[in-house]
Amino acid sequence: MSVTLTDDDKRILRTAAYGAVTLMSAADVAGKPHKTATNGSLALYSATGLIGHVLAEKTRNIDLKGKTVADLADHVLPALTAAVTLLKKQDPAEADNFRGIVLIAVEASARAHQDRPSPTLEDMTRKITAALDAG
Repeated sequence: MSVTLTDDDKRILRTAAYGAVTLMSAADVAGKPHKTATNGSLALYSATGLIGHVLAEKTRNIDLKGKTVADLADHVLPALTAAVTLLKKQDPAEADNFRGIVLIAVEASARAHQDRPSPTLEDMTRKITAALDAG
């Protein structure tokens, strides 16, 4: 099955994926948000297939506005659901690929710490997973 993505579709995918990493970084109360963001971003940049190409495109077309974690979550969590929904309509396998890529990035973000992720990172992981599953 062939997937055709508009520029707006690509913006949603990028906002959702990079937004998930940004949420993890913002929720990192253990003092390593830069490492959290780096680990997650590198995981996204390592993605393959159609989603990998979309995420690797050089663009400023990512919408991550918000002054607080709550503001950012209000924007990113619905984008995650929308991304999965739009991909499922065209190719369910690509939707699964996107979901897997985002979850790997979230896990990589959470592993910025040598020990167990903080409760805030665990909670954000649950929220991101729920948003992906709602799509």
